[in-house]
Amino acid sequence: MIDSINIADYTYDLPGNRIAKYPLKSRDSSKLLVYNRGKIFHRVFRELPGLIDRDTLLVFNDTRVVQARLKFKKQTGSKIEIFCLEPYEPKDYNLAFQKTSGSVWKCLVGNAKKWKDGPLQMDIRVGSKQLRLWAHNTGREKDAFLVRFNWEPGEISFGNILEWAGRTPIPPYLNRESELTDKKTYQTVYSRINGSVAAPTAGFHFTESVLAKLADKGIRTLELTLHVGAGTFRPVSSKKLRDHPMHAEHFYFSRSSLESLLAHQDPILAVGTTSTRILESIYWLGIRLKEQDPPDDSSFFLDQWDAYKLPKQERNKSLENLLRYMDKYHLESMEGLTRMMIVPGYEFRMVDRMLTNYHQPNSTLLLLVSAFIGEDWRKVYKYALENDFRFLSYGDSSLLVPRTDPVRTGAGQDNTGLVP
Repeated sequence: MIDSINIADYTYDLPGNRIAKYPLKSRDSSKLLVYNRGKIFHRVFRELPGLIDRDTLLVFNDTRVVQARLKFKKQTGSKIEIFCLEPYEPKDYNLAFQKTSGSVWKCLVGNAKKWKDGPLQMDIRVGSKQLRLWAHNTGREKDAFLVRFNWEPGEISFGNILEWAGRTPIPPYLNRESELTDKKTYQTVYSRINGSVAAPTAGFHFTESVLAKLADKGIRTLELTLHVGAGTFRPVSSKKLRDHPMHAEHFYFSRSSLESLLAHQDPILAVGTTSTRILESIYWLGIRLKEQDPPDDSSFFLDQWDAYKLPKQERNKSLENLLRYMDKYHLESMEGLTRMMIVPGYEFRMVDRMLTNYHQPNSTLLLLVSAFIGEDWRKVYKYALENDFRFLSYGDSSLLVPRTDPVRTGAGQDNTGLVP
C-alpha cells in the first residue's frame, strides 16, 4: 500500500494570493466548508455549534506555542537566529521551561556559517529585571544543533526568557516577519501547555462565544496535548513516500481523558490534524503495550509505519489496556512519542469527524486528509478555491465527515455526527 502511493498525485495549484498572511479580526467569522458524506456546502464558523449533533465529542489539542525564535547579533554585525525546537537536557518540557540555571535545546540555526566559535550573547529585559543570555554551540544531533543556554541572573526561568525575548515562530510560507500581534493570534484561545513551535491551526477559529454555545448545547469536549514540531511544514520531497522521514512529536494524556474516551460510544470529532494524530496514536499505544507486556521504553514510541504492522484490536480493548497499565503503575497521566504517518489506506480507529484547515500541496497533512475522505479531497479543495476560501495556517477551515465510518468495533455509529 505505502509503496504504491505517488506523492505527485497529492498536489494542487495554490496561487500565492490565496494564502492568508494574517488572520481575520474576528476568528469565528471565517468560512467553514462542510463535507458530509460526499455533499459540500459552506457556512460561517460561528454556526458550528448548530451543525454538530449533541452526542458528538470534540477533542482539542491544548498545546501552547512558545516564542521559540531568538535573534542574536555578533560584534561583527552578523545576525544569527536560533530556533528552539525541543528540549534536550532536560528532555522533559515542563522541567526545561522551569530551569533557572541553564538548559540545552535542539535548535535550528539561521546563518550558522557565521557562528564558528565562541558564545552568542544578548541583553534582554524580563519584567523589571535586566538579564544577559548566552548561547553555546555544543554540537549536532542529526539535522539539529545542540545549543546550551546560560543566563545571569540565574533565578529567572527559561520559559520566561523565551516569552520576553523570543519571537513567534510563524510558518515560513507566510513570507513575512512575525509581528507583535502574532503572539496572540498564533495561539488558540484554549492553549494551556507550553511546548509547540507550530500551532494547531484548526483551533484558531474558536472563540469564547463559540465554546460557550457548544457548552449550552450540551456538546462535550476533551483536551489532550501534542506538541507540534516544525517538521509539520516540511513538504514530502522524496519520490517514494517510504523515504520521507516523518518528524517525531511528544503527546500526553491523563487517566480521566482515557476514561472519557472509553465511556463515549458516539462520534468523536478531532479538532485538527494534531488532535487526530494524538487520538490515533493513543489507540496504537494501547496495542503496543499489549504486545510488549512487560513493556520497555520502546512501548511508548510509535515509529513511522508501526500502525501498519501492529495487530488490530477493538478500540475499547486498546483503551482498557492503557487503563490497566496506569492502574498497575499508579499513574495519573502518560506520555508518548509519535512519528506516525497517516496516509491513504489507513483505517482510522478513533476519529469519526475532523475539523481542519487547508494544507500545502505535497504535504503529510494533505495525505492525512486524503486518508480520511479519500479522493474527495480534490472536490473539497476545488470548492474552496472556487469560493474564495483562505488557505493554510491563518486561512479558513473545513468540517469533514467521511462517506464510510471508521473501524470502531464496540462504539456506536448510528448518526452522522452532524445535524441534518
